[in-house]
Amino acid sequence: MGILVINEKSEIMLANNFLLSQFGYEKAEELVGKKVEALIPSRYHHNHTQHLTNYSKKPERRPMGIGKDLFGIKKDGTEFPVEISLSHYGADEGSFAIAFIIDITKRKEIENAVLQQKEQLADINLKIEELNDALEQKVELRTQQLQETLIQLQTSKEELTKALSKEKELSDLKSRFVSMASHEFRTPLSTILSSASLVAKYTETAQQENRDKHIHRIKSSVNNLTDLLNEFLSIGKIEDGKITAHYAQFNIKEMLGVVCAEMQSLVKHGQHINYVHHGEENVCLDPSLLRNVVLNLLSNAIKFSPEKGVIEINSTTKEKEITITVRDCGIGISKEDQEHLFERFFRGTNAANIQGTGLGLHIVSKYIELMDGQIAFSSELEKGTEFIIKFTMP
Repeated sequence: MGILVINEKSEIMLANNFLLSQFGYEKAEELVGKKVEALIPSRYHHNHTQHLTNYSKKPERRPMGIGKDLFGIKKDGTEFPVEISLSHYGADEGSFAIAFIIDITKRKEIENAVLQQKEQLADINLKIEELNDALEQKVELRTQQLQETLIQLQTSKEELTKALSKEKELSDLKSRFVSMASHEFRTPLSTILSSASLVAKYTETAQQENRDKHIHRIKSSVNNLTDLLNEFLSIGKIEDGKITAHYAQFNIKEMLGVVCAEMQSLVKHGQHINYVHHGEENVCLDPSLLRNVVLNLLSNAIKFSPEKGVIEINSTTKEKEITITVRDCGIGISKEDQEHLFERFFRGTNAANIQGTGLGLHIVSKYIELMDGQIAFSSELEKGTEFIIKFTMP
């Protein structure tokens, strides 16, 4: 998703790499300082200037151009349809608009396909009416033709229903994504902008400690943004079939021990991770995928468990069977939320105020699926959650 930060003069202050790729630019320097109209077809410049003026008077988070087709223009002059969500941010140095831009070319192609199918249905209905007029003259022949037409009609209706269902699913996912992205990206972006402004004010040598503090905040926020973008990229690679399992022999006790040691440095005050292994230590799985699965589950356990809580992870091998469990004493998952737990962008009702994208467990389930494994869980509100993963080695 492209991200653009604009100041009160409509000048571009920040553009992420994804936006540069969307619009065919190689470096942010090609855009920073330019008017945002550089990314908009010239025929829309006048209206866009007026809309931006109106938005500046009453800024609020909202989609842009409701009911209208919006277009962006690439560096080479190529136009493409976009969907834009705006969010406002105010700081000491001024007021900024943050735009989240999605290329909806594929969705437009689906919509056009749906329209074509509707036209085909209209043609089929016309054929049916014509067949009815001549039915008395050639009953047997027309009956056969009618049956074939009805089959075609039913097939077209089913295809149309599937297309409409897919379009609704894409629209729902887009709405959830824009809502989540506006929230999750806004905090680190605001931190980066405010800290960068403060660093510029600390010019004296004696103020190095203050500079270091805000530089640390900037680095931390950049790392958070990187983690968020990596999750989005992983989803795209999984759906495009670019991630596959690469099996190798490795020591599971040693590998999971290293992961637990890494995560122990990130726990809350008083939290502790206990890891125990039973059985043969050498296994054959994809070590990279397994590492990401366990890192995600431990990260969730830390995030949703209280201070001084104990997180337990166990691995067991028995012949070719591998079982891994991760248990926490956190907030738990309600019965109503459990059936949606592995869906994209899903957040539990009791986790709305805790940072997260709703992508982690979806990615976990897909990685486990790539290794022909299964994942299950049990949970109780305010008592905790246990995830159970099972693999059969090839």
